[in-house]
Amino acid sequence: MAMPGSAEPIMVKVVARYPDGRVVKGHTADFSQFKEHFHIRRADAPGDAPQQIRLSELKAVFFVKDLQGDLGHAKSNLFDPDDRTPGRKVRVQFQDGEELWGFSPDYLSSRPAFFVLPADLLGNIDRCFVITSATRKVSLIP
Repeated sequence: MAMPGSAEPIMVKVVARYPDGRVVKGHTADFSQFKEHFHIRRADAPGDAPQQIRLSELKAVFFVKDLQGDLGHAKSNLFDPDDRTPGRKVRVQFQDGEELWGFSPDYLSSRPAFFVLPADLLGNIDRCFVITSATRKVSLIP
C-alpha cells in the first residue's frame, strides 16, 4: 500500500526483444532511457521476481497496448497526412530485417538509443525504444 501522498508505480506493458529472437513480455514500472537496465515482471511467470533486462543487450523495447498482440492486424507503414505527431519521420531497418516506420522525437545517429512512435496508429505498438546497435540503417523520410 502506498504511503499518503505517494504514488503507486505505474505498470506498463512491454515486450523486450533481443537481436537473437528471444522475447520477454510483461510489465515494468522502472524503465528509463537514462538507466542501463530495468525490470520486467514476466507475463508467463507472474509469481516470479521481476527479471532484470539490460538495455545494451536488446534490439528494442516495445511499449504495447496488449501483450498478446493482434495477429489479425495488417501492419501498415503509411503515414496519415493529418497526423501531427512530433518528431522526424524515420524508417528503422533492424539487423534481422524487421522494419519500423514512424516518428522519432529524439533520433540522432550518435545516440545509443532513441524512441519511435509508429506510423501505424491502429497497431499494437504505442512507442518503441530502439537500440541503435541493433539497426542496420535508419533513414529520414522527407
